[in-house]
Amino acid sequence: MLIIGIAGGTGCGKTTVVNHIVNELPENEVCVISQDSYYKDTSHLTYDERTKINFDHPQSIDFDLLVEHLSELRDGKTIQQPVYSFVEHNRTDETVSTKPSKVIIVEGILILTNQKIRDMFDIKIYVHTDSDERLIRRLKRDIAERGRDIDEVLDRYQNTLKPMHQQFIDPTKEYADLIIPNNHYNNVAVDIVRTIIKERLN
Repeated sequence: MLIIGIAGGTGCGKTTVVNHIVNELPENEVCVISQDSYYKDTSHLTYDERTKINFDHPQSIDFDLLVEHLSELRDGKTIQQPVYSFVEHNRTDETVSTKPSKVIIVEGILILTNQKIRDMFDIKIYVHTDSDERLIRRLKRDIAERGRDIDEVLDRYQNTLKPMHQQFIDPTKEYADLIIPNNHYNNVAVDIVRTIIKERLN
Protein backbone atom coordinates (compact mmCIF):
# COMPACT_ATOMS: atom_id res chain seq x y z
CA MET A 1 0.00 0.00 0.00
CA LEU A 2 1.18 3.49 -0.89
CA ILE A 3 -0.09 6.35 1.31
CA ILE A 4 0.28 9.85 -0.14
CA GLY A 5 -0.33 13.09 1.74
CA ILE A 6 -1.27 16.19 -0.27
CA ALA A 7 -1.31 19.47 1.67
CA GLY A 8 -1.38 23.20 0.91
CA GLY A 9 -3.34 26.29 1.86
CA THR A 10 -7.06 26.74 1.38
CA GLY A 11 -7.95 27.14 -2.29
CA CYS A 12 -4.48 26.08 -3.47
CA GLY A 13 -5.80 23.46 -5.89
CA LYS A 14 -5.23 20.25 -3.90
CA THR A 15 -8.43 18.72 -5.23
CA THR A 16 -7.41 19.45 -8.83
CA VAL A 17 -4.04 17.77 -8.28
CA VAL A 18 -5.70 14.80 -6.57
CA ASN A 19 -8.21 14.38 -9.41
CA HIS A 20 -5.53 14.44 -12.09
CA ILE A 21 -3.56 11.77 -10.22
CA VAL A 22 -6.63 9.61 -9.56
CA ASN A 23 -7.86 9.82 -13.15
CA GLU A 24 -4.73 8.05 -14.36
CA LEU A 25 -5.09 5.11 -11.98
CA PRO A 26 -7.48 2.13 -12.09
CA GLU A 27 -10.60 2.96 -10.06
CA ASN A 28 -10.24 -0.02 -7.72
CA GLU A 29 -6.61 0.77 -6.87
CA VAL A 30 -7.01 4.21 -5.28
CA CYS A 31 -9.13 5.87 -2.62
CA VAL A 32 -9.12 9.47 -1.38
CA ILE A 33 -9.55 10.50 2.23
CA SER A 34 -10.28 14.14 2.99
CA GLN A 35 -9.05 15.79 6.17
CA ASP A 36 -12.37 17.69 6.18
CA SER A 37 -14.15 14.44 7.09
CA TYR A 38 -12.18 14.38 10.34
CA TYR A 39 -13.17 17.66 11.94
CA LYS A 40 -13.97 16.90 15.56
CA ASP A 41 -17.56 16.13 16.48
CA THR A 42 -19.15 19.34 17.83
CA SER A 43 -22.65 18.04 18.53
CA HIS A 44 -22.40 19.23 22.14
CA LEU A 45 -22.22 22.86 20.93
CA THR A 46 -24.98 25.12 19.61
CA TYR A 47 -24.90 26.21 15.98
CA ASP A 48 -23.75 29.72 16.98
CA GLU A 49 -20.96 28.24 19.08
CA ARG A 50 -19.87 26.03 16.20
CA THR A 51 -19.63 28.99 13.82
CA LYS A 52 -17.02 30.55 16.13
CA ILE A 53 -14.67 27.53 16.05
CA ASN A 54 -11.29 28.08 14.41
CA PHE A 55 -11.48 25.26 11.85
CA ASP A 56 -8.06 26.18 10.46
CA HIS A 57 -6.20 25.31 13.67
CA PRO A 58 -4.72 21.80 14.00
CA GLN A 59 -6.73 21.28 17.20
CA SER A 60 -9.94 21.25 15.14
CA ILE A 61 -8.94 17.93 13.53
CA ASP A 62 -9.52 14.50 15.08
CA PHE A 63 -6.04 13.26 14.17
CA ASP A 64 -6.36 10.28 16.52
CA LEU A 65 -9.29 8.92 14.50
CA LEU A 66 -7.49 9.63 11.22
CA VAL A 67 -4.40 7.74 12.42
CA GLU A 68 -6.60 4.87 13.59
CA HIS A 69 -8.40 4.69 10.24
CA LEU A 70 -5.19 4.82 8.19
CA SER A 71 -3.73 2.05 10.36
CA GLU A 72 -6.83 -0.09 9.82
CA LEU A 73 -6.72 0.46 6.06
CA ARG A 74 -3.04 -0.50 6.04
CA ASP A 75 -4.02 -3.68 7.89
CA GLY A 76 -6.53 -4.53 5.17
CA LYS A 77 -9.64 -3.48 7.11
CA THR A 78 -12.60 -1.45 5.86
CA ILE A 79 -13.30 1.81 7.71
CA GLN A 80 -16.39 3.96 8.22
CA GLN A 81 -15.23 7.41 7.15
CA PRO A 82 -17.16 10.30 8.79
CA VAL A 83 -19.23 12.69 6.68
CA TYR A 84 -18.94 16.39 7.51
CA SER A 85 -21.49 19.15 6.81
CA PHE A 86 -20.02 22.60 6.10
CA VAL A 87 -23.50 24.06 6.36
CA GLU A 88 -24.00 22.74 9.90
CA HIS A 89 -20.31 23.02 10.91
CA ASN A 90 -20.51 19.48 12.25
CA ARG A 91 -20.31 15.78 11.40
CA THR A 92 -23.47 14.17 10.16
CA ASP A 93 -24.84 10.81 11.33
CA GLU A 94 -23.75 9.26 8.03
CA THR A 95 -20.49 7.47 7.25
CA VAL A 96 -18.87 6.27 4.03
CA SER A 97 -17.64 2.70 3.90
CA THR A 98 -14.05 2.89 2.62
CA LYS A 99 -12.15 -0.23 1.60
CA PRO A 100 -8.35 -0.57 1.56
CA SER A 101 -6.68 -0.06 -1.82
CA LYS A 102 -3.20 -0.04 -3.30
CA VAL A 103 -3.01 3.76 -3.19
CA ILE A 104 -4.52 5.95 -0.49
CA ILE A 105 -4.42 9.72 -0.96
CA VAL A 106 -5.00 11.88 2.12
CA GLU A 107 -5.61 15.53 1.31
CA GLY A 108 -6.10 18.55 3.56
CA ILE A 109 -4.59 21.84 4.66
CA LEU A 110 -3.38 20.57 8.05
CA ILE A 111 -2.30 16.99 7.39
CA LEU A 112 1.43 17.75 7.50
CA THR A 113 1.16 19.52 10.87
CA ASN A 114 0.78 16.21 12.72
CA GLN A 115 3.89 14.04 13.08
CA LYS A 116 2.00 10.75 13.51
CA ILE A 117 0.19 11.37 10.24
CA ARG A 118 3.35 12.56 8.47
CA ASP A 119 5.18 9.41 9.49
CA MET A 120 2.49 7.30 7.80
CA PHE A 121 2.94 8.98 4.42
CA ASP A 122 5.21 7.37 1.84
CA ILE A 123 5.09 10.54 -0.26
CA LYS A 124 4.40 14.05 1.05
CA ILE A 125 3.28 16.74 -1.42
CA TYR A 126 2.67 20.45 -0.84
CA VAL A 127 0.66 22.42 -3.41
CA HIS A 128 1.76 26.06 -3.42
CA THR A 129 -0.40 28.84 -4.84
CA ASP A 130 -0.29 32.65 -4.62
CA SER A 131 -2.36 33.97 -1.68
CA ASP A 132 -4.53 36.26 -3.85
CA GLU A 133 -5.42 33.35 -6.11
CA ARG A 134 -6.28 31.19 -3.10
CA LEU A 135 -8.57 33.90 -1.69
CA ILE A 136 -10.43 34.23 -4.99
CA ARG A 137 -10.95 30.46 -5.18
CA ARG A 138 -12.08 30.32 -1.55
CA LEU A 139 -14.60 33.12 -2.12
CA LYS A 140 -16.12 31.41 -5.14
CA ARG A 141 -16.31 28.01 -3.44
CA ASP A 142 -17.70 29.11 -0.07
CA ILE A 143 -20.39 31.29 -1.60
CA ALA A 144 -21.44 28.77 -4.26
CA GLU A 145 -21.09 25.49 -2.33
CA ARG A 146 -21.17 26.23 1.39
CA GLY A 147 -23.89 28.83 1.79
CA ARG A 148 -21.59 31.61 3.03
CA ASP A 149 -21.93 35.33 2.23
CA ILE A 150 -19.02 37.46 1.04
CA ASP A 151 -18.60 39.37 4.32
CA GLU A 152 -18.42 36.12 6.31
CA VAL A 153 -15.81 34.65 3.96
CA LEU A 154 -13.63 37.79 3.95
CA ASP A 155 -13.87 38.15 7.73
CA ARG A 156 -12.87 34.52 8.26
CA TYR A 157 -10.03 34.83 5.77
CA GLN A 158 -8.60 37.94 7.40
CA ASN A 159 -9.01 36.87 11.03
CA THR A 160 -8.53 33.10 10.81
CA LEU A 161 -7.43 31.65 7.48
CA LYS A 162 -4.52 33.97 6.74
CA PRO A 163 -2.91 33.93 10.23
CA MET A 164 -3.41 30.15 10.55
CA HIS A 165 -1.86 29.64 7.12
CA GLN A 166 1.18 31.67 8.10
CA GLN A 167 1.52 30.00 11.51
CA PHE A 168 0.75 26.35 10.76
CA ILE A 169 0.30 25.50 7.09
CA ASP A 170 2.98 27.33 5.11
CA PRO A 171 5.80 26.09 7.42
CA THR A 172 4.87 22.46 6.61
CA LYS A 173 6.45 22.91 3.17
CA GLU A 174 9.70 21.85 4.85
CA TYR A 175 8.28 18.34 5.33
CA ALA A 176 7.25 17.93 1.68
CA ASP A 177 9.08 15.58 -0.66
CA LEU A 178 7.65 17.55 -3.58
CA ILE A 179 6.30 21.10 -3.84
CA ILE A 180 3.94 21.69 -6.76
CA PRO A 181 3.44 25.33 -7.84
CA ASN A 182 -0.18 25.54 -8.91
CA ASN A 183 -1.04 29.08 -10.00
CA HIS A 184 -1.61 27.32 -13.31
CA TYR A 185 -2.05 23.58 -13.76
CA ASN A 186 1.37 21.95 -13.54
CA ASN A 187 1.46 18.97 -15.91
CA VAL A 188 5.11 18.08 -15.35
CA ALA A 189 4.88 17.88 -11.54
CA VAL A 190 1.73 15.75 -11.63
CA ASP A 191 3.28 13.47 -14.26
CA ILE A 192 6.26 12.97 -11.92
CA VAL A 193 3.90 11.98 -9.08
CA ARG A 194 2.03 9.56 -11.33
CA THR A 195 5.32 8.01 -12.47
CA ILE A 196 6.45 7.53 -8.86
CA ILE A 197 3.12 5.90 -7.99
CA LYS A 198 3.23 3.52 -10.94
CA GLU A 199 6.85 2.54 -10.16
CA ARG A 200 5.97 1.84 -6.52
CA LEU A 201 2.92 -0.19 -7.51
CA ASN A 202 4.91 -2.26 -9.97
